[in-house]
Amino acid sequence: MLIPRIYLALQNGRVGHGTKVPRNINMERLRNGYLFSEICRRELEHTQKYPHAKLIKLGIGDTTEPIPDIITSAMAEHAHALSTIRGYRGYGAEQGNMELRNAIAQTFYRDMGIKANEVFVSDGAQCDISRIQMLLGSNVTVAVQDPSFPAYMDSSVIIGQSGNFKDETGKYENILYMNCGPESNFFPDLSNTPRTDIIFLCSPNNPTGHAASRQQLEQLVEFAKANGSIIIHDSAYAAYITDESPRSIFEIPGGREVAIEISSFSKFAGFTGVRLGWTVVPEELLYSNGFPVIKDYNRIVCTCFNGASSIAQAGGLACLSSDGYLAMNAVLDYYKENAKIIIDTFTSLGLKVYGGKNAPYMWVHFPGLRSWDVFNEILEKTHIITVPGTGFGPGGEGYIRVSAFGHRESVIEASRRLKNLLK
Repeated sequence: MLIPRIYLALQNGRVGHGTKVPRNINMERLRNGYLFSEICRRELEHTQKYPHAKLIKLGIGDTTEPIPDIITSAMAEHAHALSTIRGYRGYGAEQGNMELRNAIAQTFYRDMGIKANEVFVSDGAQCDISRIQMLLGSNVTVAVQDPSFPAYMDSSVIIGQSGNFKDETGKYENILYMNCGPESNFFPDLSNTPRTDIIFLCSPNNPTGHAASRQQLEQLVEFAKANGSIIIHDSAYAAYITDESPRSIFEIPGGREVAIEISSFSKFAGFTGVRLGWTVVPEELLYSNGFPVIKDYNRIVCTCFNGASSIAQAGGLACLSSDGYLAMNAVLDYYKENAKIIIDTFTSLGLKVYGGKNAPYMWVHFPGLRSWDVFNEILEKTHIITVPGTGFGPGGEGYIRVSAFGHRESVIEASRRLKNLLK
């Protein structure tokens, strides 16, 4: 048996010992690499090809501006205290520091009935997506927006909710793709949407930048109530909302009975490397047998997570202080001005641009062109990284996503290069 296993390893391009353990069939269903890993791979190839080019990254949504000093000082002070007998702390509560949980409830959910014990502090929204999938299991049906953040689809595949990927459609079997293009105002047509157990919705949306209106979210909550579904609402970009669009699903009457909300400090506090987020699971949310969802989620957290870093949580508390909150909003304004520059650039070139008002992403349409072709041409001729729209689902074909995260001088230079290429 040893020779065949070694032979199979060699056939797969690797030298090593082949065990008798089969590969997880769900992992085999995943198509290619994760989108942003593929972007990084192509970026590396480009820098090797053009080692002297000044690459401008407007692709992966990583923040670029320094975290305000009032926040980093609080983290540094906490870290230093850990070196003292009086200040040392070990394990904290898996659900998070109660002071921070209360601050999140008071800052983001005031007058919505959300209590501190319904807030679960985490190491980021993307990690919470996977924990929620573990909570839900493989025997639920799932709907996602198209286009949509790929972690919803990929985690659904990994947990076993999907079938195989179909090249002819660009979709996984057994996952409902809800068309959310400009023709439907970037929101699913619920009158023609079949029932599923779970509905993933990101607002403001990544990648389109659309923030759902109050009327749209009211329709969604009523749809979920009528169908006995659970909404997983990702509000990671809510701090960028500049109009009257709701920042939380819990602003909508009945939202507490049908929704879980995920959010993050990453994109509004610059915590992409610090790692801090939260998930809200209301006590009113029940399974079909009447059992509270919050109890199972608490068990998932206690079993699979030892709590967010105490240093990161100290930073989170500083973010939600009055001075920290003002300092963060100044950084948000910086990114919003970047977005305006990018929108003006593409608009001046006669291209249709969506988003950028309530989110740090611009969704740019290139009619008749393939997304990866646009991505490659912009990278090759301007040394600018974007993201091809099809990475977010088949509904993203013909689009690219452009990020407002960047230093101002880089954004201005990118504008100049794009105008030279596309004029």
